[in-house]
Amino acid sequence: MTTKKATIKDVAREAKVSVASVSRALNGQGGVTAETLERIRVAAKRLHYIPDNAARSLITRRTHTIGALLPDLFGEFFSELIRGIDLAARSRGLHLLVSSSHDGADEAAAALRAMQGRVDGMLILSPWVDEGFLEANLPGALPTVLINSPIHASGRSVLNIDNRGGAYAMTEHLLRTAGHKDIAFIAGPAGNFDAEQRALGYREAMKKLAPKVPLNIVAGSFTEESGYHAGRELLAQGKRPSAVFAANDMMAVGCLYAFKEAGLQVPADIALAGFDDIPIARYLTPPLSTVSVHIAELGRNALERLAALMDGRAQSDSTDTLGCAIAVRGTCGASRDASATKNTYQPARPFDP
Repeated sequence: MTTKKATIKDVAREAKVSVASVSRALNGQGGVTAETLERIRVAAKRLHYIPDNAARSLITRRTHTIGALLPDLFGEFFSELIRGIDLAARSRGLHLLVSSSHDGADEAAAALRAMQGRVDGMLILSPWVDEGFLEANLPGALPTVLINSPIHASGRSVLNIDNRGGAYAMTEHLLRTAGHKDIAFIAGPAGNFDAEQRALGYREAMKKLAPKVPLNIVAGSFTEESGYHAGRELLAQGKRPSAVFAANDMMAVGCLYAFKEAGLQVPADIALAGFDDIPIARYLTPPLSTVSVHIAELGRNALERLAALMDGRAQSDSTDTLGCAIAVRGTCGASRDASATKNTYQPARPFDP
């Protein structure tokens, strides 16, 4: 026998109030006393009433869902980013709809089209997104926050990490504090904004602080496998660098394996550093020195900015940059105390590696 689903009329009858009062109370619109609100909630719970979200959306024009478009869903960076977004969303009673665009611009466009009408706002981190792409695939009125994007003056809100400053600071630390001279760099994928900014920070630091040392840059793609192959490529060079700075932690992990496979001790034979500070970084052997970007905090900040746009509490054409901090651990061959004075730019929150 099928149990009849409770309706809003049943809740109103049980709580001895009007249907309009139940609707206002359960939608958070106010207009009822605290005593009435509690009576309605008790009645709804007793009847196991489940609001009809589709019908409610027609009335409020809100889905209480936000979309997130990311370049990939694999790896600790994206899992941490999603975790930060989701925790902040749930604290506001919002649901999260996630898709990826790792196969290119067409897939990114298809994902955005699939979400239209189903979300109240969008978070976008994608190398395929530019002004033309947004204009063609995203309604101008839809609140949107772009994460780590070169786009400016598009009428969209942008939240970036100081990739350039973070890479500069780590390179400076390796040169000045850890005492390394020949620092190689494992670059990220071509056309990726984060990768380009991190490579720029490395280049600027080397040019300013070690102008006579030739740049040593090998290609990578932000994966462990590419870091492993880059590590092997560096070891095959005639003169081994004294330190390697990988443009993200996943490549540093692969590079570390290549070094250990070759019988090298890190940091005694060669130092290593990464970027992002994924959760596993501090649990490697030795723990990985890296640039901490507070990944979950980035996700939380992006969601809160989007919520402010959705509620009309923020402007849609602002660009902000979150600072980073170098986390000095065992792989770079310098003590934590020695590096403390080199952290000249501030993280989003105080950080203790």
